[in-house]
Amino acid sequence: METKIRRKETANLPTEYGGFTAIVYEDNEGLHHIALVKGDISKKDVLVRVHSECLTGDVLHSLRCDCRQQLEKSLKLIAKQGGVLVYLRQEGRGIGLLNKIKAYSLQDDGLDTVEANEKLGFKADMRDYSIGVQILADLGLKRIRLLTNNPKKIEGLGKYSIKIVERVPLIIKPNTINKKYLEAKKEKLGHYLEDKGFVG
Repeated sequence: METKIRRKETANLPTEYGGFTAIVYEDNEGLHHIALVKGDISKKDVLVRVHSECLTGDVLHSLRCDCRQQLEKSLKLIAKQGGVLVYLRQEGRGIGLLNKIKAYSLQDDGLDTVEANEKLGFKADMRDYSIGVQILADLGLKRIRLLTNNPKKIEGLGKYSIKIVERVPLIIKPNTINKKYLEAKKEKLGHYLEDKGFVG
């Protein structure tokens, strides 16, 4: 696999969830990704979340998705148990911020999240997890417990040298605004659900 990342800088990052070690990586396109590390990750079966950037959800607290809730729950679990959160610059399932907002406009007109991406000429999910794999490998991880509801993420990470020994679900309760979005992720993208809430 072609080397796509370089480790650039490390610093302590205190957060409301606890203290992490922040490690910034640069990819071949000049984008910067970050890994937040908590505790001893030299042990086997490390808890990991690979999270793709969502400005609207993570930062602006949009109700259209469940990204912020997944991020926050992951940070809490990793802060408690130890592990790694990798934050990848893959806005809008890989189509970028402008096209994501274009897709939102199409959703306002009645399309679901998959139909909107496809109408714009994209696949439903354009993300590439090879950068995430290389970051995990650089951190020395070989066996992980992956926080995800997304089978494509398991498939994408599993292609490489990282062994996923367990899928840890992220149970997020839907709201009235994102219910259709989450149902489309389940029905068209295969995301996992549970009776007590959406698992994604």
